[in-house]
Amino acid sequence: MDSNVKSGRVTILDVAAAAGVSKSTVSRILDERLPSSDNDTARKVRQIVERLGYVRDVSAASLRRGQTMTIGVIVPRLTDTVMAMLYEAIARACARTGRIALVATTDEQVEGELRAAESLLQRGVDGLILATARDDDDLPDILTKRGVPFVLALRTDHKSLSSIGDDRLGGYLATRHLLDLGHRRIGIIAGPGYASSARGRQEGYLQALGEQGIVTDPDLIVDSTFSIDAGTDAALTLMRLSSPPTAIFAVNDNTAIGAMSALINLGLSVPEDVSLVGYNDIPIVGCLPTPLTTLRVPFDQIAITALDLLISGRTRPREPIQMAAPTLIPRGSTMANSRNGRMASVGARDT
Repeated sequence: MDSNVKSGRVTILDVAAAAGVSKSTVSRILDERLPSSDNDTARKVRQIVERLGYVRDVSAASLRRGQTMTIGVIVPRLTDTVMAMLYEAIARACARTGRIALVATTDEQVEGELRAAESLLQRGVDGLILATARDDDDLPDILTKRGVPFVLALRTDHKSLSSIGDDRLGGYLATRHLLDLGHRRIGIIAGPGYASSARGRQEGYLQALGEQGIVTDPDLIVDSTFSIDAGTDAALTLMRLSSPPTAIFAVNDNTAIGAMSALINLGLSVPEDVSLVGYNDIPIVGCLPTPLTTLRVPFDQIAITALDLLISGRTRPREPIQMAAPTLIPRGSTMANSRNGRMASVGARDT
């Protein structure tokens, strides 16, 4: 290494000093987007780069320029239909502005989230849209300290720029629908506590019950993941109660599908014995033998807002958390409460 270069990582300033040129000159010579220069200065700069072992920070350069026209999207997994729908909506929003969306998955692991972010930044994305926010997530703070533009989508940490659905409103609408149908003992498959989306929907559930003067029974609140299997297990837990619910609100369509399977396997009918509401309105739920009542999330609106927040730069809006209202989609899985004799015996059944 050149004796004039300090020990440690070689920077573009070191290269510029060794070559006797400005930092901007070095940057232009090394910018792969520009035509390759073949003059004495350019050759000298490249020789010094090789001698000093300088490695250009592509991600930092692209973030400063903001002109790679690529956006990184991080989701837990693309096998989750909700996350696939969000990514497709972001890709459509990007396409309208001449951008491309690159996706990386985390398998809902905190360590995987950091690896996914590093992978996307190394590919020179202009910023990140994260659909992975959770209570134990350090990535937003890490990105903030590094000056990396990012926005949270679907979930929020309540401090970062976020584009989400109004989950509390959605949970309220779902529960209010069941209350209006005469149900008073309503179970909830509440999802994971680390996700703001699940917590918001549970808050809406509790608000609707409270307005009707219904004291919350903690046995009717079952935590879960967002998987079909988790929905099956949660529904079985609810139906084993000595006084099982006449209706169930699942805060995710996958868990609602699992719950419907469990109810059918118990010999119960949806909605005659148990009404069921899901959340998100993924395509399959309208095609089930009993079409699922659910809350439709405006993924395109959430995606467009997330991209707008990301490309608007450092100017924070008056409300850093932008919410889009969901819509109740009533279908065949809910009806007026008409508990019959079969329901009373379900709780005592050995399942």
